[in-house]
Amino acid sequence: MANHIDDATIEYVGILAKLDLSGEEKEQAKKDMESMLDYVDKLNELDTSGVEPMSHVFPVHNVFREDIVTNKNESEKTLANAPEQKDSAFIVPKTVD
Repeated sequence: MANHIDDATIEYVGILAKLDLSGEEKEQAKKDMESMLDYVDKLNELDTSGVEPMSHVFPVHNVFREDIVTNKNESEKTLANAPEQKDSAFIVPKTVD
């Protein structure tokens, strides 16, 4: 392991994450963080000189569609189930004073 995380860094990360870590958990967190940094270092060894930068792994296409109405106005059918109605609207009990 080329990367070393000190106790102060673990304490600081614990404070930021609002975690109360035990001594054993701090040691495990140090090992995990060192492992992650070693992996990033390993990735940095790759030759990416011929790779074009990208913002997404998959191509992003315009996913918008035309807003076309596909159903007709069936408010009369809907209101047919209402116990009370007035002017094409449901009448409901008052809930707020």
